[in-house]
Amino acid sequence: MNKYLSSYLSYLKGQRGFSSATYRAYKTDLLSFEQYLKDNFSITFDKVDKISKKHITSFLKTLHVQGVKKTTISRKLSSLRGFFKFLERKKVINKNPIIGISNPKTSKHHPKILNVDQITKLLDNTQDNSPKGLRNRALLELLYGSGLRISEALALDIDDIDLSQEIIKIKGKGNKERIVPITSRCRELILRYLEQRNAFNPKNGTKSLFLGIRGKRLNRREALRIVENACMKISLPVLISPHTLRHSFATHMLESGADLRVVQKLLGHSRLSTTQRYTHITMGKIAHIYDKAHPRAKKKT
Repeated sequence: MNKYLSSYLSYLKGQRGFSSATYRAYKTDLLSFEQYLKDNFSITFDKVDKISKKHITSFLKTLHVQGVKKTTISRKLSSLRGFFKFLERKKVINKNPIIGISNPKTSKHHPKILNVDQITKLLDNTQDNSPKGLRNRALLELLYGSGLRISEALALDIDDIDLSQEIIKIKGKGNKERIVPITSRCRELILRYLEQRNAFNPKNGTKSLFLGIRGKRLNRREALRIVENACMKISLPVLISPHTLRHSFATHMLESGADLRVVQKLLGHSRLSTTQRYTHITMGKIAHIYDKAHPRAKKKT
């Protein structure tokens, strides 16, 4: 690997504390850009000072022609911005070639959520008390009950949980720590799961909370299957992702009157604007009720 790219990736992991998923995405984006430069302009990152704005715009046009999603293009641009900013700061390049290139405009879309009845059905549909069943139930309850990212839930160790206080310590994006509460139901399920955790034959005394079939930390793919299977059991109209449970948690909290900044802290958002997108969903529901109930607001048919 090129020394500049290697240095940047080390910086992302060591100083920026990027999660393994974000790290892999940045690495893939940068390597694909270098391959494009090599195939089309005979340039590699060894000659990074030769990269110009026209090379980047050409790369973006190619992605657009290939039908790559605008959100994916935006992420690739974010990867490139970080890389060139790093090189500029290290005085490897004198001029940043990505300055002036903006993200493609994307249509605003609201996060997919489940209503309270669907959530209740999803979480209460099984009474499976086997070790695997208790693990799955505890994971689902935690994702919705505390609004965790799937990566945060899977990274939990036993020592991160204080069942007596009903709180857990989360290491979020950028290795930022936060403390969040868990529901009494979640506490009960985790306690019952921990009593049977040894059935997974933990490897090398691992402290991981959620274990997979081989006794190691439960991986993302297994976790996705757990959520998908739970959806199919209750014949949910659409398959949801673990992140849908987080979106649902945030929306239901706001609908119940929770303060926006409290929800921001619970979710671990660094910017309030990130949390505010959930208010659009909530306001939409309020507007619907208003239009339906207010005698002066009823729409003409």
